[in-house]
Amino acid sequence: MKKKMNRSFEKGALAIITQAFVLSFIVLYTLDTVPSLSEYRRLFFTLDKAFLALFTAEYILRVWSAPDRRKYVLSFYGAVDLVSILPSLCSLGFLNFQAIRLARLMRLFKIFKSKTFSSALQKLQLAFIQVRSELFVFMFIVFILLYFSAVGIYHFEHEAQPDKFSSIPQSLWWALTTFTTVGYGDMYPITAGGRIFTSCVLLIGLAIVAIPTGLIASSLSTISAKERENIK
Repeated sequence: MKKKMNRSFEKGALAIITQAFVLSFIVLYTLDTVPSLSEYRRLFFTLDKAFLALFTAEYILRVWSAPDRRKYVLSFYGAVDLVSILPSLCSLGFLNFQAIRLARLMRLFKIFKSKTFSSALQKLQLAFIQVRSELFVFMFIVFILLYFSAVGIYHFEHEAQPDKFSSIPQSLWWALTTFTTVGYGDMYPITAGGRIFTSCVLLIGLAIVAIPTGLIASSLSTISAKERENIK
């Protein structure tokens, strides 16, 4: 009993230390982009490599101590540990280009190894599985509406703005930003017909965005209610 408690405490302490390292890396990664702190770039670089060494050592030790090494390497947690260090290891060699350096942020996924995050992710996964049929139908409808919107705005605005609405594929960008209510302002209607059509698309977009949120929230509520019933 004491051994189990000690192991549980050790795992909890290790998880807290790992999360502290990940949060420290986030702070370091952020400060490295501040122009006024450019004189500390060498220090940031050294600390980044120190974090890489720690995470790499942790991964090696976990693989070495795992009862079934192959199972751990192929597991979700094993994949998280590997992905968190692989981009940085690649950046040490000839693959030091922008995409690889950006991929260092994959270390953030180590946070999901905590019990709290793991439990929440399992609930979210179950919620997606429960409503996957509805979400599939929803995505199909959204695609149809996006295409319809792109075709509509193309016909309304093509003659007035041939440079911006030059084709239906280019108009799809306008449809996407309008449906999601983002509206960057780089493409907007100037004709009366185009503005009326855009107003209709915006109203539909507001309703469309709320549908998946409602589906997933309802599913999560059902899962939480079942868990409470099982506890009772």
